[in-house]
Amino acid sequence: MKVEILEEPLSPWVEVERYEREVLSPQHSGQYGAATVFSGTMRDFNEGDGVSGMLLEHYPGMTDSHLSKISQEAIDRWDILDTLILHRVGVIMPNDPIVLVAAWSAHRVEAFEAARFLIEELKSRAPFWKKEQLDNGERWVAKNR
Repeated sequence: MKVEILEEPLSPWVEVERYEREVLSPQHSGQYGAATVFSGTMRDFNEGDGVSGMLLEHYPGMTDSHLSKISQEAIDRWDILDTLILHRVGVIMPNDPIVLVAAWSAHRVEAFEAARFLIEELKSRAPFWKKEQLDNGERWVAKNR
């Protein structure tokens, strides 16, 4: 299980490949037949407005703790081998990857269900705050989207 908050750019597919090679294969060689990966990217629109950038803030310690908690809950709830959550903070531009969630298991159903749980919990309850830069100003974004 790995949870990390990043201030630098994120390359989701490189990170998945690295995690499989460096962590999963040595520990779980031949045990996983399914990997479900969700990668979220910043859009250039929201609520009918153009968005040119975003400041994504978090509460250090609290955010990491919440993400670790939901990762452990997924491991306890489904028959999965491992999870990975990486999330960007700081200044983010359209098309920049923001979040990566992955779950590995022997079978696809558990991997899909666990990954969906992780991203839904992260999006709805993790302590992140978004301030969008618009053509005519800025605004804080409400949770659960």
